[in-house]
Amino acid sequence: MNVPASATEYRPSGTDPPSFTAAKRRHRPPRMTAAAIFAVATTTTTTIGGLARPVRSFPIPSVVTRRSAVGFVSGRGGSLPPLHPPGRAALAVVARSSSSSSSSSYDVVVVGGGHAGSEAAAASARTGARTLLITQDKSTLGELSCNPSVGGIGKGHLVREIDALDGVMGEVADSSGIHFRMLNRRKGPAVRGPRAQMDRDMYKANMQRFLLNGDDGHNGMANLEVLEASADDLLLDEGAGIETLAPFADPADSDGRGGGGRGEGARLERAKSLSSAAANASNRRARIRGVVAIDPATKERIEIESSTVVLTTGTFLRGVLMIGKERYAGGRHLRDSEEVEPPSVGLALTLERFGFPLGRLKTGTPARLDGRTIDWGACVVQPSERPAVPFSHVRQSRGEEPPLARAGRLIDCYQTATNEETHRMVMEYSHLLPEYDGMGGKGNGPRYCPSIYKKVERFAERKSHNSFLEPEGLNTHIVYPNGMSGPYPEEIQQKIFRSMKGLEKVEIVRPGYDVEYDFVNPQVLTHTLETKSIAGLYLAGQICGTTGYEEAAAQGIIAGANAGRAAGAAYRGESAPTPFVLGRDEAYIGVLIDDLVTKGTLEPYRMFTSRAEYRISLRADNADLRLTRKGAEHGLVTDPERLAALDMRRTLIADNVERLRNFKLYVTDWGSRGGDDLMGGVAAHRPGRESHKKSAEEVLGMPNVSLKMVEDIMADVLNEKQTTTGRESSYDFHFTPSSVYDTVEASVKYKSYVVRQEKDIESWRRAQGVRIPPNVVYDHAKMPTFSKEEIEKLDRFRPTTFAEASQISGLTPQSLVYLYHHVMKLNKETRREKREENAVAQ
Repeated sequence: MNVPASATEYRPSGTDPPSFTAAKRRHRPPRMTAAAIFAVATTTTTTIGGLARPVRSFPIPSVVTRRSAVGFVSGRGGSLPPLHPPGRAALAVVARSSSSSSSSSYDVVVVGGGHAGSEAAAASARTGARTLLITQDKSTLGELSCNPSVGGIGKGHLVREIDALDGVMGEVADSSGIHFRMLNRRKGPAVRGPRAQMDRDMYKANMQRFLLNGDDGHNGMANLEVLEASADDLLLDEGAGIETLAPFADPADSDGRGGGGRGEGARLERAKSLSSAAANASNRRARIRGVVAIDPATKERIEIESSTVVLTTGTFLRGVLMIGKERYAGGRHLRDSEEVEPPSVGLALTLERFGFPLGRLKTGTPARLDGRTIDWGACVVQPSERPAVPFSHVRQSRGEEPPLARAGRLIDCYQTATNEETHRMVMEYSHLLPEYDGMGGKGNGPRYCPSIYKKVERFAERKSHNSFLEPEGLNTHIVYPNGMSGPYPEEIQQKIFRSMKGLEKVEIVRPGYDVEYDFVNPQVLTHTLETKSIAGLYLAGQICGTTGYEEAAAQGIIAGANAGRAAGAAYRGESAPTPFVLGRDEAYIGVLIDDLVTKGTLEPYRMFTSRAEYRISLRADNADLRLTRKGAEHGLVTDPERLAALDMRRTLIADNVERLRNFKLYVTDWGSRGGDDLMGGVAAHRPGRESHKKSAEEVLGMPNVSLKMVEDIMADVLNEKQTTTGRESSYDFHFTPSSVYDTVEASVKYKSYVVRQEKDIESWRRAQGVRIPPNVVYDHAKMPTFSKEEIEKLDRFRPTTFAEASQISGLTPQSLVYLYHHVMKLNKETRREKREENAVAQ
């Protein structure tokens, strides 16, 4: 692997790790804060990445500019900043000083302060576990490293689910959003995805106010400390089948509800998909005892003990940055700066020595443009929607818009596009693109967020590709050109941009670049995101092969919750908890994790609604109904306002659906009031229809009928009755409130589809052993419902059974159903042809 020498100077190479009998669990030493850890000078011998070697801790001065004891760590507790929802105050405790601390070890150490790390640390802390978040620079916590947006198709579903589990991303996005849209609004509720443009400075500041002890006197979350240092290695105890310090109860002995109550088949499927406690024990080669941290100022090392560790290294694991042919070690550039954050090499070497299957992936970020040099009048305006739909379920239940929307501070984005001249230059200068380690030098980047070169190469027939110009904040002139990543030399990047409409005189503030990094094949994880070979070690985010803030945060909340619940229970002497796992039928988070750990991935994984077989049920509007109560039962949801909002929404939904069910009119009345299209055209006037009644619920279930159309008729009928009787009704008609409108409409409209979908999926489950004929032609003309990716992978791997096909990453469950029906049809035609041949022969 071609990694610059500068990236490997952090530690010497080692030998294969020796095995030894695991020691008994150590007694926890007296507690110190993370900052106070650095004030003790000792030398010990420990096992680091499987090697016995001395590690020296060190004292620090009481005041050393920014890197003083206060600068190294932020404690938590106390009142919360005003931007937080009132319910979040339930997490607050009285602020503690260093002198009141009682132990130098933690239940959970989270490595990395990106989106996965932030959610993991917050989730662990909410479970009551004593949590330490280690980051190289706490000023970069919550940084939007690439695009300044959150949500989208599939991704918006993940954000809503994170919020339903009391995560922080949705609330921070609402507080920082400057442009809101509901994507796919013209399509059905199942595929609509909320998306918001962020003010990058505000997003980072708001995330830090959740997690850090701020200068304004506000405090972050209870049970969480943040250490500014580099995590260089793992502290491990080794031994075959070693006992974990943070055990789980066997999932086979759990509550047996079967992933949302979808029957015995689903229950058995989940039990099969989760490794049992005994099976995990047989795979173990070591267990976590902590991490080795390095002080960024002195480069000295220090042990930090912990019974669980969550690695969220993002693009930092042996990361290499590239612009043109220039390569240099780093995880990313600091925003709008030449300064580079160093890669994590020690952790990569340890994972490599323990046999973790490592691969190389790449991603890229486009150049940043000077908005003052853009001809905005030549571009197509993309206004924000009003009212703006928030991510937060609590805010939605209050009927509130996000703060900046209420304040009238939303912005417009703009659209431009490439052209034939752009494409000519993209291909002409392609020889100047970087040479990568992976894919024979081509690099393995995100299929669904490709570079402009990949777009032009893959879709040669297209004359243009859209690019959305997204301002990065209210107080900056920097613009993010979405869809235009391409790590050409800077002067070439400028030429390419200036070929586009509205960008003829544009200036680049900072060139775009690519980063290539190590990832771990996620098939070595359980559904809790714990590694099978090292007990107590969890992985989340891009280290698992995903791409995107939302996918990372979704993994982080699951890894942090499981690490916190297991380690916290062990420390408190409680019985081992059952794993916190979401099924494919419960959440997009469940689909994401199940795809990763069962199929693995060879390219950066991105969430789409098409990946979920239960997508009609897994809508963005009902994430709280699906997940919040389960999160509370597992100690993850602690906000009383969130639980009250859930109960209120449940009641409102049930009441409004019941009202629709009880309101009935003759079919001819529905047709005359709403137009013939409401009741299927001329069918409304067939003989006998005048004596047939339908409920409002039944009418809403028909195509092209909206809840508003039905309720308008209901309100008219009520008003007419009041006029006819001469007296007012005992109640006024209240339209379904906005907080539950989408959910009421979708739950009624798609009830029959859910039943049909479940039958299709059940037939596919029974068919997994069916053989796929070797002569099947995988062609888009014959299989128009399949994506280009699915056709490509089916033709490459040519599975012989549906069980094999189900293990192909990127092949959606619904496509497997289509493939099953296609094969059944081919088999039927083959049998018919044979019968005809036999008849002719006779």
